[in-house]
Amino acid sequence: MPDHPVTPAGTRIAVLTRSVGPLHGVGGLERHVADLLQHLLERDVEVTLVTRPGVAGPGTALPEHRRLHVMHVPYRTFPMAGRRGTTILDRSTAYPVFGYLAGRVALALAESGRVDLVYGHGASAAGYAVAHRRRPLDTPPFVFNPHGLEEFGGVDGTFGGRPAKRIAYAPLRAVVRACARAADRVIATDRVLEPVIGRCLDVDPDRIRLVPNAVDLRRMDALAGPADGDRARRELGVSPGETVLLSVGRIEHNKGFHVLADALATMTDVPWRWVLVGGGSGRDALERQIAAAGLAGRVHIVGPQLDAALHGWYEAATLFVHPTLYEGSSIATLEAMAHGRAVVATQAGGLPDKVRPGETGWLVPPGRPEPLAAALRAALAAPMRLPRLGAAGRALVESEFSWASATDRLMAVFGELLGPRQTAAAPAVAGTE
Repeated sequence: MPDHPVTPAGTRIAVLTRSVGPLHGVGGLERHVADLLQHLLERDVEVTLVTRPGVAGPGTALPEHRRLHVMHVPYRTFPMAGRRGTTILDRSTAYPVFGYLAGRVALALAESGRVDLVYGHGASAAGYAVAHRRRPLDTPPFVFNPHGLEEFGGVDGTFGGRPAKRIAYAPLRAVVRACARAADRVIATDRVLEPVIGRCLDVDPDRIRLVPNAVDLRRMDALAGPADGDRARRELGVSPGETVLLSVGRIEHNKGFHVLADALATMTDVPWRWVLVGGGSGRDALERQIAAAGLAGRVHIVGPQLDAALHGWYEAATLFVHPTLYEGSSIATLEAMAHGRAVVATQAGGLPDKVRPGETGWLVPPGRPEPLAAALRAALAAPMRLPRLGAAGRALVESEFSWASATDRLMAVFGELLGPRQTAAAPAVAGTE
C-alpha cells in the first residue's frame, strides 16, 4: 500500500452495518464489525455506529465506551420475507430500505459536522452513497466494504447452481453497485476478490484497497484453551482419542453442509464424529438427510453458541471442515486456524488465500462430495501431520490476518482520504513551506 498520512487520533467515523455482534448474533459479519469497533476505539477513533435495533436477551448488549455512540435505524421486514436478514427475499427488500434510511442518518451526521468519514458495510450505506455521488466534495469521504458478494454469486458467480437465486438477488445487486460507484475507496477482503469487485461492481483498480478480514488473537486466546476443548468433548460424550470434525456456520444451502453429509455417508468405515455449530433455516432438512443416511449417532448439531463455547469447540476439534459452496473470507476458518487446526475447505471465495494445500490444509472443488471425502480420508489417515499444518495456519493468521495488521491497513486507507482534506483545512504556519 502507498505511504499515506496516518489517520489522526480523534478522527470521527460513522460505521454503517446491518449487523454487529453481540447485538445481532455471532455470524461472520457480526464478529467482523464487533472486532472492527474495538480496534478503531483502541486507535483513539471516535465511532458512531448506525445499525438496526438489537435482539433482546442476556449478553447481547454492546460494551460501553466513551468514544462509541450508537444510533438505531428501524429494520422492518416485509410480509412473506421471512426472518430479518436471513432470507434472500428479506435481503433484497428490507435490507436496501434499511440501507437508505441508515445512509440518510449518516448524511445528517456529516452535514452537521459530526463525522469526518463514512464507512459502510454492504447495502447499509445506500442513502449516503446517493448523496455522496451527487456532491462528493461537499460530503465526507466514503469507504465501502461489500464483503463476500454473495448477491453476485461469490467469486465464480454461480450462485451454487441456483438460477432463481440470481433473479431474487437483482435488487440487492443494484444497491451494492450504487454504493461501490459512489465510494472513494472500495475494500477487498481477499486478493481473489479484487478482480471480482472490479468486474461485478464496475470499480477501477485504483479505488480498490486490500484490507483482509481478520481475527482478534488476544481475545480468542483468552476465550478458550485445551482444557476448554476437553470439557466440550466430555459434555458431548466424546472420548479424548476420538476424531472430531468441526464445522461452524449458518445452516443454509450455500454453506454446503448437505454436501459434507453426503461425503461422510461414504466414510462409515472411518471413525469420526461431526460437530456442527450453528443454526438456520436448513437445519430440519439437514437433520432428515443425516437420519436417512444412518449418521444420526455420529453427528451433533449443537446450535448457535456464545463465544466461549464456540471457541471451546475449536479447541476440541481434530480437523476443521468448511464445505461452503461460495464464500467471502470465512471468519470461522480463520478462527479455526488461529486455534491451530488444520482445515479441509472448498476453493470458494477468499479461502485459497488462507487454506494452502500441503501447508495449512486441503482444498477441494465446491459442491462435490467425492473429492471432499477423499480429502477427509487423506487428512484422517495422517493424524501426525495435522498439528504441523495447524501450527502453520496459526502462523499465517498472525502474519496476515490478525486485527493488528488489518487495522493498520484500514487506518492507512482512511488517512489516504482524510490527509488531503486535513492539509487543505490546516492554517499556514509562519516560517514553513
